[in-house]
Parts: sequence; structure tokens; C-alpha cells
Amino acid sequence: MRRLDQLLANLGYCSRREARGWIQAGRVTVRGVTEKDFGAKANPAEVQVDGAPLDHPDGLLLLLHKPVGLVCSHDEREGPNVYSLLPPRWRERNPVVTSIGRLDKDTSGLLLLTDQSELVHQLTSPKQKVPKVYRATLATDLPTGLAAVFASGTLLLKDELKPCAPADLKVITAREAELTLTEGRYHQVRRMFASQGCEVLTLHRAQFGPLSLADLPAGQWRALPPGTFADR
Repeated sequence: MRRLDQLLANLGYCSRREARGWIQAGRVTVRGVTEKDFGAKANPAEVQVDGAPLDHPDGLLLLLHKPVGLVCSHDEREGPNVYSLLPPRWRERNPVVTSIGRLDKDTSGLLLLTDQSELVHQLTSPKQKVPKVYRATLATDLPTGLAAVFASGTLLLKDELKPCAPADLKVITAREAELTLTEGRYHQVRRMFASQGCEVLTLHRAQFGPLSLADLPAGQWRALPPGTFADR
């Protein structure tokens, strides 16, 4: 049960003060009955605003096709961000909608967004070993034996104290490859290739766990069921 004015404010509909005005104006119903007491508590699933059910009252989980050129930071000083692609209401939610892990500005592909902090911690924990598949295009041909280096579990990146976990490299063409990681270090894919003298020209995340983009266009998102990762 949630207090009505706080519920509307937390879901990004309006400020708490504005929510009280909406409720007193008769715009909110609970189980089909107008409720004008903004301090009343209700099950979010039974609340409607202007005749419509509440927007994802149990939390958001979004799959976004991130385009190149956007950052995953909320700090607008870092440039245009992925959150600008979302409906304004979702950008006002509390807890705030944030990315599950990050993709750098020059990387495109599958990015998960949620307002559920427990899910963020769950899916970014190294213990979970969630597989993530990246497609890289290189400036030069792939070196012989690179797959064995990445799979060894002994590759130590610059300024790191712990070697990278074993990673699976699949060669697509002489200058294209798919790399599957089960951890998420800072700029890890680019740094792994750089450690072997390879420059990454383009990088795209194709999969996150069991999820893929399918035919989702760049810059678009789709909502996922709340229990998508319930079995992890």
C-alpha cells in the first residue's frame, strides 16, 4: 500500500504538491471510486489517473538500442545522454532510472535501464557471470592465436591487478569478431584488443544474458516484464 500523493510523485507524474491538487480535483480513482484524500493509501495496481492505470507502478525495466554519440551519465555536462530518449515522465521517477552497466559514448547496442537498484546490483555483480556479447571491427587483421589469449584467463590489462576472466572470441572476418565477456571492467573490450596491438574502430553490444536487440531500431526501446531476470 502506498500513499497516493507520494505514489504519483515517485512515478514521475508531477510534484507531490501538484499530486495533492490532482487528487483533490477528482482526477484519481482507487478501484473505480474517486479518492480525494491525498493521504489515503492504496494498492498501485488499483489506482488510475484520468481514467488510465498507473504507468509501470511496479518498476521499469527497459531494453534500449543505444546509438553512438550518447553517454550513460545523468550529468548533462558530459553531453547528450541515453535518458533523453525516454518519455519525460520516466526521467522524473524516484528511484531514478539508470543503466545496468554502461556503454561508452562510441559504443552502440543493447543497454538495459531500470529504476530497481537491486536489479542493477544483481546483474552487474561479477559473481553472476552474466554473458555479454560484443561485435568489434578492427583497424587491422586479427592476430593469430588471439582467441587463445582471451580464453586463457591470464590476460592482465594495464593498471590492473587481477587478470581478465576467460572470454570467448569468435572470428567473423579477418577484421571482425564477437567477444563474449562475463565481467564488465572499464572499456574492457577496447583495452583487451589494444593489449594485443589491435585498434577497435566500431563496437556494438549484441546481447546481454538471454536478451538481444532483434529488429529494434537504434534510439528505440521496449519494456521488459518485471520478472525477466527472476531466475538468476
